[in-house]
Amino acid sequence: MNVTEITNVLIIALYMVSAVLFIRGIKLLGKADTARKGNLLSSVGMLIAVVTVLAEKEVRDSFTLVNFRYNGYLYIVAAVLIGSVIGAIWSKKVEMTGMPQLVALFNGFGGLSSLLVALTQYLNDTHDSSTSVDPFTGVTLGLTIAIGAIAFTGSVVAWGKLSGKMFKKSVAIPAKNVVNAILAIAGLVGVGLYAFSGANTQLALIGIAIVTVAYLILGLTMVVCIGGGDMPVIISLLNAFSGLAAAFAGLAISNSVLVVSGCLVGTSGLILTLIMCKAMNRTLYSLLFGSFGAKTAKKGAGSDKEPKSMSVEDAYLILEAASSVVFVPGYGMAVAQAQHAVKELADKLEANGAEVNFAIHPVAGRMPGHMNVLLAEANVPYEQLKTADEMNPQMGNTDVAIVIGANDVVNPSAVDDETSPLYGMPIINAYEARTVFVLKRGKGTGFSGIENPLFTNDNTVMLYGDAKQTVSSLVSEFDEG
Repeated sequence: MNVTEITNVLIIALYMVSAVLFIRGIKLLGKADTARKGNLLSSVGMLIAVVTVLAEKEVRDSFTLVNFRYNGYLYIVAAVLIGSVIGAIWSKKVEMTGMPQLVALFNGFGGLSSLLVALTQYLNDTHDSSTSVDPFTGVTLGLTIAIGAIAFTGSVVAWGKLSGKMFKKSVAIPAKNVVNAILAIAGLVGVGLYAFSGANTQLALIGIAIVTVAYLILGLTMVVCIGGGDMPVIISLLNAFSGLAAAFAGLAISNSVLVVSGCLVGTSGLILTLIMCKAMNRTLYSLLFGSFGAKTAKKGAGSDKEPKSMSVEDAYLILEAASSVVFVPGYGMAVAQAQHAVKELADKLEANGAEVNFAIHPVAGRMPGHMNVLLAEANVPYEQLKTADEMNPQMGNTDVAIVIGANDVVNPSAVDDETSPLYGMPIINAYEARTVFVLKRGKGTGFSGIENPLFTNDNTVMLYGDAKQTVSSLVSEFDEG
């Protein structure tokens, strides 16, 4: 074997190692106690993949010292350094309340990178007159642009909604589904024009322009009408789109590790989307073509009643006598950054002889796994984190359920009000507990804008104020007691 053949074999072997590390890393990410190791393995796999790509002949051929400004490695290294600095600073500065919108932007950047790779490949094919694009490569490149464009603009809209910087009010597009269908068909026509244009570069350019513009707009129109209640699911779906775009980009440029990693991200994102849809009693079809989060529910039964409030001192007396306590966290816990105070209170309750658990709903917070991340940060034992299916059978025998900043995931309208947009959605049955403490800043509704009759139930008392301060005050009561 000559040097070139040995190099090619080594490159294939390194790509296989990267793929194995990706698969193993994702497997370990499934559990809180192995997630750090899984993240490390996936990072090592990506490092190997990047170095291997830089060692490929097509990239090595861009190395030149004659005219340094045309040296491809110069721009690659500069991009890596700039991106690393921005990513490091951003990840350090972002607060937990900003994680959902940051994840949304990450999805968007993934889609944008695949889009740019496809456009670069198109320009390269156009520049090299000796290269003819076969229909398969043309279709995969067009689909890379289409899916990457949707992931990018859709994620930007999701970021705007979650951060409150754009689309603060519900947006309704007349005949939305018709508009989206026209855009999708126009984009597919553009893919066809490019893939089957032959040597007609002008026709190919028109096709590329059509698919890019049509799907950039489609990403906007598809997500802008989706309300806040569906945001955790749409983030997961956009993550799947970014992975799928990467997989098609890998096919377009014949890079096997990009195909593998893109398929892993795409399929895992789609599976998570379907799991979350099931948790909300929704279908993927209804998510894309309608959104309960964009509606405003009418006030349900009991909404004319005034919620009862209680002082921290009185709440302590109830907790001090409780033998079983369940925490139900929501986005309000993230806003108040109360996870560490909650862990302290849980420790005090356990020291007092109470059994403590955390009931986690799949769509609690504003991104998948939001509450699990917060509680893991506070070192809450993984065994105490229970799903709704695990906790609901025990909720009737629970002395106190402490709802911290959650709304829709504990709304009993999902069970008994057929007129509610939430009806049929599986919830955490906090209302079945003997006593329910609801920690909220005020009397407002949740992110989806739907009234919650739990707040006026006879067994519910409100503890108004900042959740972190309230929980810390309860910890102090235990210390003094």
